[in-house]
Amino acid sequence: MEMTPEDSKNIESIGYDFDTATLRIEFIKGATYEYYGVPTELYEGLMTASSKGQFLDLYIKKAGFTYSAI
Repeated sequence: MEMTPEDSKNIESIGYDFDTATLRIEFIKGATYEYYGVPTELYEGLMTASSKGQFLDLYIKKAGFTYSAI
């Protein structure tokens, strides 16, 4: 999965696998999480959001997508 570096207070980089709808977030503090079943539209929204951290929290974390630390 190709990771895109981010200029964010909390997020180091973001990746997305279109075949499996898996979103990967690498945080600056070192943790990495994968969120499963994330629609392409949400990934695209995340990538264009003015605050990626807020978007991630509102539309992915609080939406209840299954996730795991990797």
